[in-house]
Amino acid sequence: MGVPQAMDALRGKAALVRESLKKSQTITESMVSILGSFDHRLSSLETAMRPTQIRTHSIRRAHENIDKTLKAAEAILTRFDLTRKAEAKILRGPHEDLQSYLEAIDQLRSNIHYFSSHKSFKSSSGIITHANNLLTKAISKLEDEFRNLLANYSKVVEPESLFDGLPDSLRPSASPAKRNDNKKDSDNQKNLENAVYTPPTLIPPRVLPLLRNLSQQMVQAGHQQQLFRIYRDTRASVLEQSLRKLGVERLSKDDVQKMQWEVLEAKIGNWIHYMRIAVKLLFAGEKKLCDQILEGIDSFRDQCFAEITANSVSVLLSFGEAIAKSKRSPEKLFVLLDMYEIMRELQSEIDNLFGTKSCTEMRESAQSLTKRLAQTAQETFGDFEEAVAKDATKTAVLDGTVHPLTSYVINYVKFLFDYKTTLEQLFQEFEGGDPNSQLKNLTKRIMEALQANLDGKSKQYKDPALTQLFMMNNMHYIVRSVRRSEAKELLGDDWVQIHRRIVQQHANQYKRISWAKVLQCVTIQGVAPPGGGILGGDSGSGISKAMVKDRFKNFNVQFEELHMRQCQWNVPDSELRESLRLAVAEVLLPAYRSFHKRFGPMVENGKAPNKFIKYKPEDLERMLGEFFEGNTNVEQKR
Repeated sequence: MGVPQAMDALRGKAALVRESLKKSQTITESMVSILGSFDHRLSSLETAMRPTQIRTHSIRRAHENIDKTLKAAEAILTRFDLTRKAEAKILRGPHEDLQSYLEAIDQLRSNIHYFSSHKSFKSSSGIITHANNLLTKAISKLEDEFRNLLANYSKVVEPESLFDGLPDSLRPSASPAKRNDNKKDSDNQKNLENAVYTPPTLIPPRVLPLLRNLSQQMVQAGHQQQLFRIYRDTRASVLEQSLRKLGVERLSKDDVQKMQWEVLEAKIGNWIHYMRIAVKLLFAGEKKLCDQILEGIDSFRDQCFAEITANSVSVLLSFGEAIAKSKRSPEKLFVLLDMYEIMRELQSEIDNLFGTKSCTEMRESAQSLTKRLAQTAQETFGDFEEAVAKDATKTAVLDGTVHPLTSYVINYVKFLFDYKTTLEQLFQEFEGGDPNSQLKNLTKRIMEALQANLDGKSKQYKDPALTQLFMMNNMHYIVRSVRRSEAKELLGDDWVQIHRRIVQQHANQYKRISWAKVLQCVTIQGVAPPGGGILGGDSGSGISKAMVKDRFKNFNVQFEELHMRQCQWNVPDSELRESLRLAVAEVLLPAYRSFHKRFGPMVENGKAPNKFIKYKPEDLERMLGEFFEGNTNVEQKR
């Protein structure tokens, strides 16, 4: 195809395109017109449908409100039903089913809270009032139930049950007054420190959860004071009855002053036992019970425990105070130390049990008693030292034996060493310094006071030989007792050796005073008369037969007099007695044998020799064996 033809064809196509575009424009304009018409109609339809839409929305909201109202009504009806059921349980009381009763109270509280937060409900106010009145009745019945349950299961603890809670070494076997025998053994003291005490079961464990729930319900209801009063009165009464049954009694200072010492000593021993039982068993048990039943009510619980135990603590401590304030006497020292020991032993338990602010008074009262007992013990020490120095008893020891004062003081000192640890603790706490040195000085002063007093008592004897025998006996008793006791370690070997020499000095003085004249009778020197004349004797001896007879006669008289008198004297220590006899025999018998052998034939060859030579050396030895036996029925030898 040529170019002109192509151009024609192209023009023809372009004309077709223009024609198509014109038609498309016409269609578009028609569509715009139609769509505009639709938009107008839709607007009209929307305007027509609006009221319908509004009514439909209102209906939907109404349905929602109806659902909410039905649900609220259902909840209220449920609350009404729960209240009715709770009321029924409460009206039946807690006896049948305590747990269900407590649940009913919880439900009432829940209902009151519910209606209090829905006060728009027309009857809310009336329902709340009714529920509160019902709750008040319920709590009142709950108080009665708590009171009855607590009273029914709070039983007086029998003494046997308390003894079972003690370590074996502290359980009374025969009588409570004997329980402190030999208790100062150091091993026993260590065992006591590690001993296990088992507090009694005051209320059965199965009842405790119920009582705890009841107490918590009462607290929630604002009835703390009622709970406090019921619990305090019930438990305090049972505690006091348990102590009375054990033997605890309130005694005043006047009551103590009127008692015989034996009775008072037994009561003090009992008191020590009671203190240990009260603190470690009864008070510990009450504390545990308070913690369990009044759990979570700390300040209230502490005050309650304080008031439960206050009177019982007062009764126990008042007896200790009465003893500490009573008239001092030496025999009270050891019971004072016993009482001081038990208070020291229990101090940590007392501080633990009564450690709260509510128990301050009881804790301080116990501490005050401990200090007062220590002070009185120290003052009694001073009294004892002074009493030993000034003892003026006129009781004469006729046979020269150990004086009662000596045995009393030595036993006293030996007992002091049973309390050595306690005494050192007491000195350390209240005086300071070296407690061992203080105890040593105190013991020395007591010994010096005793020795000085004995020296004064020895002057009462008219026979100076008996004076020496008395001092020998007493000093020997002191030395022997010290050597066999813990006092030796404290006083030392030097003290013992010095006082042994004192014993020997008195023995030597006795021999010199008693036997000097007797020995002069059988001494060879001085037998011949001053002129040296011979009176029918051995011409080689230059000795007068008459003088020999006179010597034998004087010897017989003096020896018999000593025998009769000194057989009544007493040297109670067998070793010392034999030693003294031997010392006399070693001086007397050789002298008599020598004199008898040399001059006896002069008399024996004469007239009536038995009148002058009455004793052979063997007779004297036998008779010396009768000396110092304390025999008051000795007859004079003829």
